[in-house]
Amino acid sequence: MTRVDVSTAELAERAHRAREAVLAMGATEHGTHVGGSLSAVDMLTVLYGAVLRLRPDDPEWPDRDWFVLSKGHASAALYAVLAEHGYFPPEECHTYGRRHSRLAGHPLRRLPGVEFPTGSLGHGLSLAAGVALAAARTGRSNRAFVLLGDGELQEGSNWEAIMSAAQLGLDNLTALVDRNGWQISGRTEESVGLEPLADRWRHFGWTVVETDGHDLDALRAVLGALPATPGRPTVVLAKTVKGRGVPIFEDRKKSHYVKLTPRLHERALAGLRARRRNQT
Repeated sequence: MTRVDVSTAELAERAHRAREAVLAMGATEHGTHVGGSLSAVDMLTVLYGAVLRLRPDDPEWPDRDWFVLSKGHASAALYAVLAEHGYFPPEECHTYGRRHSRLAGHPLRRLPGVEFPTGSLGHGLSLAAGVALAAARTGRSNRAFVLLGDGELQEGSNWEAIMSAAQLGLDNLTALVDRNGWQISGRTEESVGLEPLADRWRHFGWTVVETDGHDLDALRAVLGALPATPGRPTVVLAKTVKGRGVPIFEDRKKSHYVKLTPRLHERALAGLRARRRNQT
């Protein structure tokens, strides 16, 4: 089972290694969704390092918590974190995007640790609500977590799931929203405005917690105190920065999907490592 006594310093090191792995996947033949992967790394690191009840050596353990990456285009972040936590060798990340690789552009069920194939935006919350409902109806202790992109919330299917989960009282369901403010076409608020986002979730019957999606201690505190309200699902609105950790990509539309040339990869790594040194 995942250790829950890991230090914040160790979580920070894991997150840094995961970011380096994301950049390496972005430097492969096909590139990857760098910006949205980097904004999600800290949340995934805390989930897998200190929150989720899992057994990496037994991915099908019946009492495990379930995690769904609804923003499946951020697969590089998930792969990096799964490898970091023992689901497969980190060296396999170098096969990302290649023919016959288990690490496809969007997560596939054939990879240990992936519960559902995702990437068709707007479906992940329904999947997570379904397994949460199954656990509740059968008296099991399994919990379900789902990570959503903020632009993804423009999909109406999410709001059907939000209404249903509240009506069913699924307090074993937690949604995390990667609120980096960007989608492929530009700023979310310039496309289809989401604000006041917290109020919208509250009015649909969820308990809302707002936090810094890059503050490991804050994330750990929030995710370690679930359900926030018994009898209600919880949503964590995590304020993040697209491209977090790499100065040339931070809060930039151009970081949405990147194929890093050798020179750009070197530059991105240098910026990431310099930022890490300054933080420590």
